[in-house]
Amino acid sequence: MKFLKRLLNSSKSYQKEINIVDRAEYNKQQLSKDININRSLLQKMFKDSDDIFFREIGIKDQEEIRHALLIYASNLVNVNIVNEDIIRPLLSCNLSSPDKYRQEDCFPMNIEEIVSVSKVDTVTDFKELVEAVLSGNTVLILEHYERGLSLSSQGRDTRNIEESNVESIVRGPRDSFIEDIETNIGLIRTRLKSTSLKAKKTIIGNESHTTVYICYMENIVNQQTLEEVVKKLNNIQIDGIFESGYIEQYLESSPYSPFPQMQITERPDKVCGNLLEGRIIILIDGSPQALILPISFFQLFQSPEDYYERILFGNFSRLLRFIGFIVATSLPSIYVALISFHHEMLPMDLVVDLSRTRAQVPFPPVVEALLMEITIELLREASARLPNTIGQTIGIVGAIVIGDAAISANLASPTMIIVVAITAIGSYVLPHYSTSYSLRLIRFPIILMAATFGAFGIIIAWTWIIIHLCSLESFGFPYLSPLAPLDAELKKDAILRGPVWRFGKRPNTANKKNQMRK
Repeated sequence: MKFLKRLLNSSKSYQKEINIVDRAEYNKQQLSKDININRSLLQKMFKDSDDIFFREIGIKDQEEIRHALLIYASNLVNVNIVNEDIIRPLLSCNLSSPDKYRQEDCFPMNIEEIVSVSKVDTVTDFKELVEAVLSGNTVLILEHYERGLSLSSQGRDTRNIEESNVESIVRGPRDSFIEDIETNIGLIRTRLKSTSLKAKKTIIGNESHTTVYICYMENIVNQQTLEEVVKKLNNIQIDGIFESGYIEQYLESSPYSPFPQMQITERPDKVCGNLLEGRIIILIDGSPQALILPISFFQLFQSPEDYYERILFGNFSRLLRFIGFIVATSLPSIYVALISFHHEMLPMDLVVDLSRTRAQVPFPPVVEALLMEITIELLREASARLPNTIGQTIGIVGAIVIGDAAISANLASPTMIIVVAITAIGSYVLPHYSTSYSLRLIRFPIILMAATFGAFGIIIAWTWIIIHLCSLESFGFPYLSPLAPLDAELKKDAILRGPVWRFGKRPNTANKKNQMRK
């Protein structure tokens, strides 16, 4: 009786002590030998969380019944695994643990042979225990031991592997990443069956505890770049990570540049190709997109389909993307410069026709161009935010109706509508949608420069852009490589690609070691 009273008092004093410390100190607390203390603290922490289950069971230990506690989140585990592979074996087993386990405070070793789960880890403090429970594992705490076991029992519902809607191709694999990070790593390992492929795990987010994997080829990756990336990831202090964009903003060195220093993709084949070139891949649990780094400017124009097709067809597609880049960024500004300053550069018949169509338009060309460009951007944003069926209707019908109404109301000329439409098409030729933001952003200052200085304004604007691209780096590697600085590998795979059998050397963009492909 005195023992129980003393035990109860110690439990109350322990809880009182925990009440006055903050969460950081609480996370450092080790598990207690007293299972009642562990249970009371966990119930206090998971208070009002009805999805966290505490299941008490008795496990036969020689001639005794040893009390055990199972903790799991009902909506994160596979209930069949918990019932059939954990609880049922434990109830029907006998630990037969010798006395030396109690003396040395060791967890019974044969308990790992009793449960039928794929992974068993040891937890020694409350921080590890809580992270294990909220990751979908079942934690087993046994009486008289200051540690527990984290038993793999994840069972959350995930989306099926489907074809990417963002990076669709005609020829090539149809699978893409999903929101489950373990599945995504499996898609990579299916293609790269090599022990050199490493996947280093880290946890980011003080509240979300998001799992992040850093994938690389150990025999190819640049170690200095890898250490820099790992250091930056470990220094991230944020409440929650829910998408790869959070990581991207923490890692990039030039956040105000319109050009991305990392590339995102949903395609496992594209990830594997970049791994073999020495690049680093970052996968985030809950996000179907992977981050690729470091990258070069020309990599934004490359698609996996370029390498699946024959060299002539692949180069033709890539050349169209570069043309689309020029059209998307400069066509409206060229039109404004020609109409406002350089009539002599146009044939006389064309000048007469343009003058006739613009005779009733009350705005100067620059205002007309900006109005139409802003209208197109509003339509594009509206169609992207609405459901698919409605969004497509808004995008097509809205553009036709507004364009026709603008011409009828003399707010825009037919030529300007054609220029804006071709510009919008050109911004979509890049392999990934997110890259088009760069083209759409730099288009407006170029238009303003063309309206102010004519063709000289376009030249000045592009000079600034080229200088910025030359000074930009992606994790220490020149952004315009291999064009600036000029590299002999330019002819193999940059603006245009050479035959696949000539890719005997890996690009300098990502690494400077083990450059010869074996």
